[in-house]
Amino acid sequence: MKNTPSKSSHNGNKKHGNVKSENRQEDTDKALRDLFVDELKDIYWAEKELTKAIQKLIKHATSEELSDALTDHLEVTKEHVTRLEEVFSKLGENAQAKKCEAMAGLLKEGNEIIEETEEGVVRDAGIILAAQKVEHYEIATYGTLRAFANTLGENEVASLLEETLNEEKEADETLSEIAESSINVEAVGEEH
Repeated sequence: MKNTPSKSSHNGNKKHGNVKSENRQEDTDKALRDLFVDELKDIYWAEKELTKAIQKLIKHATSEELSDALTDHLEVTKEHVTRLEEVFSKLGENAQAKKCEAMAGLLKEGNEIIEETEEGVVRDAGIILAAQKVEHYEIATYGTLRAFANTLGENEVASLLEETLNEEKEADETLSEIAESSINVEAVGEEH
């Protein structure tokens, strides 16, 4: 006797297939949310570390304009930490930091630039370089996190992340203006 599915078992399989599809979608949604939260922990660690690193950059900057810009961004970075805590709260998660290896590497590189350059405009140019690498990493991260939040339907969270993203872009533009208007030109003059 052949094993052939009866009509009722075939319909049952069809119904079961929809459940599998729904389960796959739920698994995908959960996986994206888990990735999102994990990356929030990563950038939370990064922002907290930056509050320390920026203080060191300020201490080693010789340009008043650069020092002022870094001091302003330090205050904004402290707000980013607080804003991320609000994001965690809105998601029903504990604000938890997870070491960000990428940021740790960027901060290490920034320290090396300070150690390997003499005090003055060349070091200031190096500080801007290091700070802009950090800003570009943050811009990429916050842009992606905002997109994840939108995809997950977390509109309030997406708005908070967009606010931070815009502030990171503004910091990057400020650093570019300082570099192009004075620091880089002075650094070339100092080398000759």
